Amino acid sequence: MQLPLVVKEKQNRPTITEAEISAMLTTLKGRDAVLVALVAGTGLRIGEALAIRADDFDPPCRVLQVRRSVWRRREQAPKTLNAIRPVDIPEALAQVLCRYIKGRKGHLFTTRAGRLLDSRNVLDVLQQAGRQGGYHAFRRFRFAVLRKAGVPDDLIKLWARPFPKLDRPLRGATAVRRDLSEEWCEKAGLGFELGELGYKSEAPIRPALVA
Repeated sequence: MQLPLVVKEKQNRPTITEAEISAMLTTLKGRDAVLVALVAGTGLRIGEALAIRADDFDPPCRVLQVRRSVWRRREQAPKTLNAIRPVDIPEALAQVLCRYIKGRKGHLFTTRAGRLLDSRNVLDVLQQAGRQGGYHAFRRFRFAVLRKAGVPDDLIKLWARPFPKLDRPLRGATAVRRDLSEEWCEKAGLGFELGELGYKSEAPIRPALVA
């Protein structure tokens, strides 16, 4: 049939830089700024981020339990069973999330009427901030930051589930000690500046240097 060959390595995979993320956070406000900071600082898929509820975090907001996803404004099970996982959050972002969550119940990212957001409509947020492309670029950015920091592969795969080309249980990944996962998460940091989101903290927030 002479169909063109599909070479994944040559496919267009949009990326985003530290400077672009920081610039967006100076443009966006409130809910939209927190959403961008969350996906950039954790590597969550946009559907997973839109499904987050206030009680999915531990009290200091250092660990998020990913349990569900959103598709076309409807909550559903995540992409695979492996996608149900804990995701560690750097302290700088945790402070932002704790402030945002305070006094809220249920889903964190909704319309003013309380309806779930649609991932397609949320793309308008990026365009308004001058960004062309989808949210998956933030996921690639996050895992590039983790790799640059030398975070162990099993831990990256635990946070990323289901990992590209690896949609099966990870041997040993769930055995990673909580203190070590928090230590590696903090060592990697965010990789970008939080801007005004971080200025409201009691202490200045700066991302940890990536080794």
